[in-house]
Amino acid sequence: MESKSLERKRTVNIDIKQFGMVIALVAIFFIFYVFTGGKNASPVNINNIIMQNGYVVILAVGMLLCVLTGNVDLGVGSIVALCGACSAILVVDMGWPVLLAFLVAILVGTASGAFVGFFISELHIPPFVVTLATMLMGRGLTYTMLKAQTKGPTPAMYNFIGTGFFKTVKVPFFASAEQVAKLEAARGTDTFEQVMAKTPHIDIVTIVIAVIASILIILAEIKSHKTKQKYNFPTNPLWQRVVKLLVILFIMWFIMYKLARNNGIPMVLILVGLIVGIYHFITSRTVAGRQIYALGGNEKAARLSGINTKRVFFWVYTNMGFLSAVAGIVLSARNGSATPKAGDGFELDAIASCYIGGAAAAGGVGTIMGAVVGAFVMGVLNNGMSLIGWSTDLQKVAKGAVLLGAVIFDMVSKRKKA
Repeated sequence: MESKSLERKRTVNIDIKQFGMVIALVAIFFIFYVFTGGKNASPVNINNIIMQNGYVVILAVGMLLCVLTGNVDLGVGSIVALCGACSAILVVDMGWPVLLAFLVAILVGTASGAFVGFFISELHIPPFVVTLATMLMGRGLTYTMLKAQTKGPTPAMYNFIGTGFFKTVKVPFFASAEQVAKLEAARGTDTFEQVMAKTPHIDIVTIVIAVIASILIILAEIKSHKTKQKYNFPTNPLWQRVVKLLVILFIMWFIMYKLARNNGIPMVLILVGLIVGIYHFITSRTVAGRQIYALGGNEKAARLSGINTKRVFFWVYTNMGFLSAVAGIVLSARNGSATPKAGDGFELDAIASCYIGGAAAAGGVGTIMGAVVGAFVMGVLNNGMSLIGWSTDLQKVAKGAVLLGAVIFDMVSKRKKA
């Protein structure tokens, strides 16, 4: 009788905090769908949301590791601007190859992160103070390098990572016979692309990738469930697992279908997907990831258990500098230029994304996927409010309210558990 009760308890476990923001993201998107008359769900707008928030997601991934230690990095926006300025100057003014300029920018960002990590790990200076200093220093260096002017335009190869698309195979879709006839008549001529743009079409490559992604998501869920059963961990009931899968697959297919109706998969999405996948693996499956959680949970206990907390602090902030450089390259590539005010306020968006995605303000709690969801909550809010014509002042009020609500939810949930 007792074993049955225990088994029942082990099968009624659902993490509301983990999936609550996914539901909130869908709800926010639907609300703006109603208020904008469906404009926010157009293929072009879905593509814009991804491109406009790619660098925020990259920063949120790195910021999560800082938040897990119980701290933040206030200097990421300035490092974004500094690295974007470095790569743009090397390409535009000095004629360097694009890839070599990107490499130099990444080295600058990584060195900046190592600079922060050294003062935090070796000299035990509070991260707030060190990163506030790098925020001021980085912005000042950016203005000095650019001489307070915009540097551009950058070449097409440079911009490809920010505005380009993966190879597509477009076919007519929901097109009339007349439209198909015009398309066939224009094939092989200079006007083909213009006719294709006016003809309803779909990208087969994007659909194939969506099918592969669906299979991998289902297999990952099955493997996760079997692993929990193997080690006698609590598992969700079958209906909850099915509902979760259906929601995830619906969101994924909605996005991929819209992208297929536009120009296919943006290169930014591929880059973001790789970064999210790598860091999700690091935080959930590696010793280095577990050490970050241990450090954030209780630094003294982590140190006494044999974890080199100095090394953890150093590599977390060095990594933040590296990802800031990547975000800086993506931002300058999307804008086609580097500006002194690039990245202004990005640190706040990255921090907000982590907290909205379920990370605890005290550290030790949070996931990469949660930070990604938080970043897109901010992105959908920004996009939706812009579409309905809200001023930037009101947008800041709304984003602040959402951030405050997420932190309140975190604190209240902790008190209930206590």
